[in-house]
Amino acid sequence: MKIIARIHTDFPEKFGLPRQSGLVKALEGLIVFEPEYRVAEALRGINGFSHLWLLWGFSRSQRDSWSPTVRPPRLGGDRRMGVFATRSPFRPNPIGLSCVKLQEVVHHPEWGLCLRVSGIDLMDQSPLYDIKPYLPYADCIPDATGGFAEDGPPPLLQVEIPSKWLMLIPASHHQALQDVLAQDPRPAYQEDPERVYGFVFAGFNVRFRVEGSTARVCEITPLSSSNRETP
Repeated sequence: MKIIARIHTDFPEKFGLPRQSGLVKALEGLIVFEPEYRVAEALRGINGFSHLWLLWGFSRSQRDSWSPTVRPPRLGGDRRMGVFATRSPFRPNPIGLSCVKLQEVVHHPEWGLCLRVSGIDLMDQSPLYDIKPYLPYADCIPDATGGFAEDGPPPLLQVEIPSKWLMLIPASHHQALQDVLAQDPRPAYQEDPERVYGFVFAGFNVRFRVEGSTARVCEITPLSSSNRETP
């Protein structure tokens, strides 16, 4: 397996990422191909597709051994299911699968042709092993069943971000931050209203509490320049 590209996103850490692709449509990433694959002909025709499948690696979830069962957050973290009945990153082969929207093919002065995609659920610098077009006639199955995840994600939270904190974040990132918090990034089994959670987003530390059905941002602070990575 060869790494064909890496994706640049606003999440250098796992916490805060949507649990599935497509849940936060405003969350974008830039796919940058490895030098060997920066070939324009390899993208010929891709503009005709609205969505793409990404096959990628859980680069920080690799282990020497594997477990046949895992604890899905959807079930509160206290029930075990077979690893092949879940999308847990802890698998015999740490391979992820995401469906993303292709926004545009862009030309970067250093990296050549790149793909700007949205609805992502990948950490920054995640390796990509393949990209395939989403085919509505084959990939959309209206009568599919969802097993223990049949009900879909829980209801969205209300989000409160004081203007003094929100103004620190670039306006182009406001919607994505709101939507990430609305998805409730906390582990499913944690309900402490006094606990302060935090994640790194777009070069900022975001700290928040969840009280009832509302996520309230307590503080947003920029990362020090030494901790930032240039995309």
